[in-house]
Amino acid sequence: MTKITAAHETDIRSLVALNNRFAPSGLTLTRTEEFAHHHLPDYRVLRDADGGILGCVALDEYSPSVCELISLAIVPEAHGLGYGRVLINAAVQLATRREYAELFALSYSDELFLSCGFERVPLSVYPEKIARYEKIDRTEIQMGEKHCFRKRLTADADAPPR
Repeated sequence: MTKITAAHETDIRSLVALNNRFAPSGLTLTRTEEFAHHHLPDYRVLRDADGGILGCVALDEYSPSVCELISLAIVPEAHGLGYGRVLINAAVQLATRREYAELFALSYSDELFLSCGFERVPLSVYPEKIARYEKIDRTEIQMGEKHCFRKRLTADADAPPR
């Protein structure tokens, strides 16, 4: 039996280790314990029956109306079990509860995000993302295979693009 919970301070080292396991291959950005501590309320964790961490996801706010889904990571032995979808849905629920209008993500996992109701959009829709990562890690936005996905969270789905 698995369950989604908020992250706790005692989870910080595990969150960072899980996330950073995928950083060398470009699937995630490297995170520090300081980053995880600062974003602790933004993390959701998938736990196994013993409380161990199977996966995590977090939100990163860009404005009061837009946030990014970040740090989506699942332990390798749990890949292919649908946990990515569960974690993405947990992030969508948290973003909706916080009343963001949009949630976006950069990912190689086109099918996963499309199956969770996201649409593929050009990265140029989020100039704030480009500006932030030009300062931090330009490779995050230079990788041609990574795509940008957006999910509108407000009731007005017919709103023009931002």
